[in-house]
Amino acid sequence: MGNQARPGDANHITREYFDSLLLEMRHIDSVIPDTKLTLYGETFSTPVMMAALSHLERCHPEGMTELARGAKAADSVMWAGMGDDAELERITATGARTVKIIKPYASNDEILRKIAHAEQCGCMAVGVDLDHAFNGRGERDVILNLEMDGKSLADVTRFVKATKLPFIIKGVLSTQDAQKCIDAGVRGIVVSHHHGIMDFAVPPLMILPKIMEVIGDKMPVFVDCSVENGYDVFKAIALGASAVSAGRVMMGPLSESGADGVAKTVRDITAQLAGAMARTCAHNIAQIEPSMVWGSWR
Repeated sequence: MGNQARPGDANHITREYFDSLLLEMRHIDSVIPDTKLTLYGETFSTPVMMAALSHLERCHPEGMTELARGAKAADSVMWAGMGDDAELERITATGARTVKIIKPYASNDEILRKIAHAEQCGCMAVGVDLDHAFNGRGERDVILNLEMDGKSLADVTRFVKATKLPFIIKGVLSTQDAQKCIDAGVRGIVVSHHHGIMDFAVPPLMILPKIMEVIGDKMPVFVDCSVENGYDVFKAIALGASAVSAGRVMMGPLSESGADGVAKTVRDITAQLAGAMARTCAHNIAQIEPSMVWGSWR
């Protein structure tokens, strides 16, 4: 009884949906698979990326910086969430290729300042986390005494035009927002419910095929929330994701073994992905396709 999920728990719903999807096997013409990811003109060993976490000092004294070291060691993309300028400078100084995700501060000037700082730090992309604008009571959210607010299509377009970097919107969970991201000139979206920020939120993989009908090949599409293993990564890529962000699965290894633990976890998940690819005749991640996955979406 103690392990029963709370009704409406979006994380539990998402985990159940992941596990409901099944893989067929294909063996003729199979080869050792290539797990490389090419993103915004750069190549990485794996489509397993860090999630846009923050405040990880409780896991390791150097927190996000140590996470970045692990991403660098695994040749994976680092994502950075809420944090001050000095922290982002420490993260990028590790050499990890970094995507900076900015909170939807009520002050657009602060967002624009942080976009400019991400450019100065040499980030590979920058974006805004729109799903943290309001709390569960329909009020502006307040995080660490900083007020958030919703953003209009005009606001997003302004952010896109303010930088030469690829601009990403995190928190897309509808075809409507996907289309608005295209209209604004966004160059990447994260399909996510922010680890259950709203009860009864649709699992990212459930809505991903519909979002892909809107996005097509116009931009990379990323997925996070409850990603735990290589099979999760395979299923997300099969349904349209370019790459996947893993967050909480990295926190235990970060606490126990620092960067080495993070790098090992990325490599283990990537190896499990490669195993699924070999047994489905996917020679590279571009060949992981929807017909390999069986479930209610078909």
